[in-house]
Amino acid sequence: MSGHLKVSIGQYSDRGRKAVNQDFHGCCIPTGAQLGLKGVAIAMADGISSSDVSDVASETAVTTFLDDYFCTSDAWSVKHSVQRVLTATNAWLHSQTRSSPYRCNKDKGYVCTLSALVIKSTTAYLFHVGDTRIYRMQGDGLEQLTHDHRLWVSQEKSYLSRAMGVDSLLELDHQSLPVNTGDIFILATDGVYEHIDAHFIISTIHDHLADLDEAARRIVDRAYQGGSDDNLSIQIVRVDNVPHQTSNELHRQMDQLPFPPLLEPRARFDGYTIIREVHATSRSHVYLAKDEETNTQVILKTPSIDLRADQHYLERFLMEEWIARRVNSVHVLRAGLQTRQRNYLYTATEFIEGQTLKQWLNDNPKPDLETVRGLIEQVAKGLYALHRMEILHQDLKPDNLMIDTAGTVKIIDFGSARVAGLVEAATGDETADIPGTALYMAPEYFMGEFGSSRSDLYSLGVLTYHMLSGRFPYDTQVAKARTAAAQRRLTYRSVLDEEREIPAWMDETLKQAVHPNPEKRYQELSEFIFDLRQPNQTFLNKTRSPLLERNPVAVWQGISTILAGIILILLIQ
Repeated sequence: MSGHLKVSIGQYSDRGRKAVNQDFHGCCIPTGAQLGLKGVAIAMADGISSSDVSDVASETAVTTFLDDYFCTSDAWSVKHSVQRVLTATNAWLHSQTRSSPYRCNKDKGYVCTLSALVIKSTTAYLFHVGDTRIYRMQGDGLEQLTHDHRLWVSQEKSYLSRAMGVDSLLELDHQSLPVNTGDIFILATDGVYEHIDAHFIISTIHDHLADLDEAARRIVDRAYQGGSDDNLSIQIVRVDNVPHQTSNELHRQMDQLPFPPLLEPRARFDGYTIIREVHATSRSHVYLAKDEETNTQVILKTPSIDLRADQHYLERFLMEEWIARRVNSVHVLRAGLQTRQRNYLYTATEFIEGQTLKQWLNDNPKPDLETVRGLIEQVAKGLYALHRMEILHQDLKPDNLMIDTAGTVKIIDFGSARVAGLVEAATGDETADIPGTALYMAPEYFMGEFGSSRSDLYSLGVLTYHMLSGRFPYDTQVAKARTAAAQRRLTYRSVLDEEREIPAWMDETLKQAVHPNPEKRYQELSEFIFDLRQPNQTFLNKTRSPLLERNPVAVWQGISTILAGIILILLIQ
């Protein structure tokens, strides 16, 4: 592991010529795993002078952002995490104004501007509402990265067009850009940037690189001397080092823990007693074991001996438990309880007493329609739980679905999963690998594109099709279609046949779910599941007979009325 993210921050704020400082700023630099998974967060808010409670809004916006952002899931992307946090904060501020004596006057309510910066791995993420600014300084240049949300009605008078707490809905600007060692970001309120020139900011920072707090203080003093009559606040963030390799939790386990030995029945291993080997493949060894502390059965998986030098394989190997520990759904594999420190590299997950869907289909080759619906609906609930955490499974197939003795379906095997938060934490260029099993994979993967939730929906549609017919909608042609033109030539095979009692309208549902173009599939899993139980509008429009056949009297009455109207117009003229 070659280096972690490292930043230096200088800050200064002063009430200036005002009686109260309504600005508020803060930062958080975590340590350990959180530094790699969540990054560094910096925020600045500026209250509006017309409100006596705007300082409360500023403090709330900044402190809530810094506290709650680091409490969001590690699996979430920065954008998703920040938007969730700031949307909730905005709703609280707006509700405070609505329940205050100033509910009819937003200019006196809980309102503030906010600019936030998150630096994670080698990327900076900017979030902004209002007229607090974020700049980037590179060499002797100063670039404004944010746009002021201010409406000017004259040369002397202007209003904030957007701010925290003004409305129940928050419209937030956001952007991301790569960072390099030596980059400097500046967050400043209008009390500073309106009364100082860029040359002084740049020269002051260059002169005080060893003491950014002093640089911030000098810049505020110069703005005050320049006639600023507002509160004055500035933050200076210097990127001292960017990571060259991923420094997340998975890599730390890979670097610090030794590989386990081959395990035998009755052997005691790291607080477990091995019961038996479940199966062994070229990719892993899987054991049924009993946790001696909790007296429960678990599944232990150890990495393949032949692949222990493959860093990418080991990361994928550890991904299963990492995801299972962060997704809470009865339809997703759960991680085993982690009550003690591990001494070896392995994963521990719940033991599911049952069989895979593949084995179940071997035992039940022609399941009835209602049984298929029930199983697919459970899979969809598991997928929804994953998607809510910004996780794509990417390898949905009968082998990766377990049915326990109670009939509950659980999604397993996350070795091909794509986690938005981990993708952001990784350094280097991401490549769009072909992650799963060809017969169930969405066509976009074969064109080198990244998947989306609609890619998992495609796999679910193929799974449904296969359970109903024993066939596949495009046979093996999808894997051969690696251009847009080839994918347009893919021909859907109807799921209907003479041997199965399948409603004709369901064919239209499956055809839309497995459309080669992701934009033409269902937008949400819930839409697909809903249409598995009743005809969708597309089918009804196709099968509905013309109005002339359904109600010829009404048609001729309408034609007669139109003709009478035309004759009347001609007579009047």
